[in-house]
Amino acid sequence: MKRQELLKNERTNVDKAVDPDIKGRMKRKEFESELRRLQVELVRLQTWIKATGARIIVIFEGRDTAGKGGVISRITQRVSPRVFRHVALPAPTEREKSQLYIQRYIAHFPAAGEIILFDRSWYNRAGVERVMGFCTDDEYERFMRLVPSFEKEIVDNDIILLKYFLDVSQDEQRRRFADRIDDPVKHWKLSPMDTESVRRWWDYTLVYQDMLGGTDTPQAPWYIVPSDDKRRARLNLIAHMLGQIPYKKVKVDLPKVPKAEPRPKGADFGLPARHIVPALY
Repeated sequence: MKRQELLKNERTNVDKAVDPDIKGRMKRKEFESELRRLQVELVRLQTWIKATGARIIVIFEGRDTAGKGGVISRITQRVSPRVFRHVALPAPTEREKSQLYIQRYIAHFPAAGEIILFDRSWYNRAGVERVMGFCTDDEYERFMRLVPSFEKEIVDNDIILLKYFLDVSQDEQRRRFADRIDDPVKHWKLSPMDTESVRRWWDYTLVYQDMLGGTDTPQAPWYIVPSDDKRRARLNLIAHMLGQIPYKKVKVDLPKVPKAEPRPKGADFGLPARHIVPALY
């Protein structure tokens, strides 16, 4: 798929994503077909990154349940984890708390030929830390004052920086939390900190408004992703990301499948094994 076509499809899909219920939710078959095309482009992007030594950072922020992990998993599904590195940092250790706030994030910045996908980022300071009182007013104000110049330094050092904020409506967030409670395979996603975001919806709304307004700059703009329809949101974000990176198709010399050597005399076809996994399926 040509880059111009990606940008054209992205504009069309964004119009749908603003109010996806106009045409109904995207069907799984259509989603998987579109995702397949985009994943082919992600593999081409990967080849270009390795060939050129490009360095890319993509930040995924958003409300709880907005689908940050879901879109990252679709991005990384068909590519190498050595090129597309998914970074989701836990709460800081006591040692990290004594360091410069941004220090533990810089440790994960890309080397040549890498793209880093930050599942939440240094913007924790302007989001959950601000709402939950994990930082002081002075720490917050210092962060908001310094982060635009910090991100300008990133871009000026020839690192591509993309920032996405996935947004869901209040009703949809409540529905997704209820679904996590009902589905055993999603219980690991639940935490008191996350569910508190349901009660404090408007607190988060206010800090996100301040965060987006104060850190949306020409060199590092924010891109909002309407995410009530997860499938459309994932496709829209991936298509947009591909459209923002000036990659080109790189010729790949594919190997041919060689003929196998003949079986030596006395060699058995099967493998000796006393323990075989039962064929339950």
